[in-house]
Amino acid sequence: MNQNDYLIAWGVYAFAAIGCLWVAFKLTGWMWRYLREPLRVLVAVLLFSPTIIDPVKEQFAPAVAITALDLAFKVGTNVWRAVSDLAMYAMIAAGLYVIFALIRWPIEKSRKANQPPTAAEQAATEPADDEPYAPVDDNRYGRKPAPPPSASSRARVEPRL
Repeated sequence: MNQNDYLIAWGVYAFAAIGCLWVAFKLTGWMWRYLREPLRVLVAVLLFSPTIIDPVKEQFAPAVAITALDLAFKVGTNVWRAVSDLAMYAMIAAGLYVIFALIRWPIEKSRKANQPPTAAEQAATEPADDEPYAPVDDNRYGRKPAPPPSASSRARVEPRL
């Protein structure tokens, strides 16, 4: 394999790995954020971590492929090197992700504190009526009738059943 073939093979692999990463992003899109992001980091590490296969020629190959092929064909010459490279890249990526998450956390906290409350949060803080659908003029059960709404108050209008 000459240098041109080597670069073409890496280009094809990079294109396929980007496609696999896109599929992983689509598959993890529905998950909880703090599970989704580490899984995406792990998939990126598995797809894009190289390991050396020939120290003399300085040729590299994807560490996952070397590990899978050496284990499948029971060759075992580069398995431990590939696994150690994967572990090293995974630790580096996990450390960078933790640093990124720790930097992002107070920024999001302050942004959330500065935002106006949503309609759901406002509804949760409003005092709840005991019987929101009770008729106003019904005095059958000994209740006092509700005072008529004033023009200045913005009382909500409930449907009559």
